[in-house]
Amino acid sequence: MDLRQITPDLAVSPQIMPEDVPALAQAGFKVLVNNRPDDEVGPDIDHDAMTMAAEQAGMRYHYLPFHPGQITPQLIAEFGAATAGQGPVIAYCRSGNRSTVLWALNQAGRLPEAEILRIAADAGFDLSGVSPLISSLASRKG
Repeated sequence: MDLRQITPDLAVSPQIMPEDVPALAQAGFKVLVNNRPDDEVGPDIDHDAMTMAAEQAGMRYHYLPFHPGQITPQLIAEFGAATAGQGPVIAYCRSGNRSTVLWALNQAGRLPEAEILRIAADAGFDLSGVSPLISSLASRKG
């Protein structure tokens, strides 16, 4: 697994397999957030399979599919709720980028934009393309 730490309580990853989930729980993760839409994967790793894997490992599970280019205020808010104060969280999608984008948009107005972009870059994600959206969200919150 290619886990990338975003914050002390949030890591992101490319696609996670059901057989990876017990090791994640054993490593201390309490919450699994799936940002990958079912129409991108087969039934062996769709949200039903991942729900079962998370339940068997004793983890809370959230299915928040993020279709490329379809960011909504509701999706941002649901990601924030799923990752706030729930214990260590692992969020995944195809590459980890969409999960990182959701974290960044959730942090808009809470952290300076430059810090959000630096944290993402330190984890290997270039979020310069969503920088205008981060600014816009920050100005609405401020």
